[in-house]
Amino acid sequence: MQIFRHIPTVLQPPCALAIGNFDGMHLGHQALLTQLRQTANASNLEAAVMTFEPHPREFFTPESAPARLCSMREKLECFAQAGVERVYVCRFNQRFAKVTAEAFMHDILRQAIHAQVVLVGEDFRFGAKRAGSVNDFVAAGFNLVSLPQVDLAGVRVSSTRVRSALADGHLHEASSLLGRGYSISGKVVHGAKRGRQLGFPTANVHMRHERPALKGVYAVKLDGLNAVANLGVRPTIAGVPKLSLEVHVLDFNGDLYGKHVHVEFLHKIRDEMKFDGLDALKAQIAVDVELARIFFGTVVSPSR
Repeated sequence: MQIFRHIPTVLQPPCALAIGNFDGMHLGHQALLTQLRQTANASNLEAAVMTFEPHPREFFTPESAPARLCSMREKLECFAQAGVERVYVCRFNQRFAKVTAEAFMHDILRQAIHAQVVLVGEDFRFGAKRAGSVNDFVAAGFNLVSLPQVDLAGVRVSSTRVRSALADGHLHEASSLLGRGYSISGKVVHGAKRGRQLGFPTANVHMRHERPALKGVYAVKLDGLNAVANLGVRPTIAGVPKLSLEVHVLDFNGDLYGKHVHVEFLHKIRDEMKFDGLDALKAQIAVDVELARIFFGTVVSPSR
């Protein structure tokens, strides 16, 4: 899969192009990518995607922008799995925000990317001040595929709905909307080793999520291994609060440092809270681990 971090200056081979933010890669996004692959195959075109970094709302209103559901790396992994051959990651900045709908269609889609078919959601808006709509694609002569919304239980599937489910601890609902368990990936890096000092060594997973959609203590799977994770700012630990994802893998003594891992959130155990010292924190972690074991249906052998 080719990844372009800029708009190419040389005309590209003709493609079918899906456009969107694709945050979370939920069922609606998956439907669009499935249609993209089918359309590209039927027309003997390359399957391409255009997405934006940062999210336009992060650019215009960073203080009220929605929580990120996935990092760019996670998004790219999903594109690759869907059979996308080209991805254009458009840097959303002041210059890009001023591109008119007409210039976006003519200069970028037609003259640079060589889009023969454009695939978007039916409510897609584009161009400066969101002036362009799906009708403009048709008027400009593009072969347009506009997909209707995808519903689940009679309600539209959306990134907003996924965020709400995660924030409320409704992980089963989030999984239904995503078609899979919600996960965060990252590289395991060295931390302060406080978990080890407390008797519960943790994998410190470096995240690209500055404002994740969920926080707290969870039963999780780390690359298929049963584990318990804390995602938050560790309020009991003195110093400047810093967002972290720490994962204690049950009954595991291996080395994970340097590995890129996926942490799948399965069940919320509790909210993050501040304790009166490390002894109280250690006692609560022991309870959290036991609750995770109950969730997974496992027990520790007395011989261990």
